Amino acid sequence: MTNALGLMDIALIVTFVSLVTGQILSMIRLVLGPTPGDRILALDTMVINALGLVVVLGIHQGVQIYFEVSLLIAMLGFVSTVALARFILRGDIIE
Repeated sequence: MTNALGLMDIALIVTFVSLVTGQILSMIRLVLGPTPGDRILALDTMVINALGLVVVLGIHQGVQIYFEVSLLIAMLGFVSTVALARFILRGDIIE
């Protein structure tokens, strides 16, 4: 019995490290962003990275419920990004 990593395991590790790196860089942009637009884009990128992390975790564990959770995260991320952008531009969300 060998302990060698398979190609799928290596791909999951590389993907996980890439998504975590992107999440950290997005957090830095969220804190340092000079304009509100930069901060909104950083939040949207963080949602996309979190979505990717959930999908990679679902692939790694082989559990299908993570894919349904990723759909919920995607919907909430889209709605929150639109609401925040509208608030920044107009000052209110509901007219």
